[in-house]
Amino acid sequence: MGEHHVARDTRKVLESHLRRRSNGDLESDLAENYADDVVLLSSEGVHHGHDGVRLLATILGSYVSSADYHYQQLLVEGEVGMLQWSASGAGVRIHDGADSYVVRGGLIVAQTIHYSTRPTDDTSN
Repeated sequence: MGEHHVARDTRKVLESHLRRRSNGDLESDLAENYADDVVLLSSEGVHHGHDGVRLLATILGSYVSSADYHYQQLLVEGEVGMLQWSASGAGVRIHDGADSYVVRGGLIVAQTIHYSTRPTDDTSN
């Protein structure tokens, strides 16, 4: 499976990841962009593999849907990428999303995830 990923650089992998997630297509995102043994670090702890991605996506999805995201900036240098994002859902706002990625061999092998939720009627920054 890995052969066709090798030519993809970090930016192409991450752009594919964001496109598929925007479309709500988690399973295609996993198959195309994530290593089977990916390591994920977040406030939820350390998770591994596609099941870890599914769990963290489910938790985030309990706050906002895939259509609610706004990607502010994607920075890429070598095999490392960082995404700044925000989202607004039903009664919830995320203003400080920050994910970092390590991409090797055309697949995401590590990801850190940070965000905090606020009620949409909270006007403090």
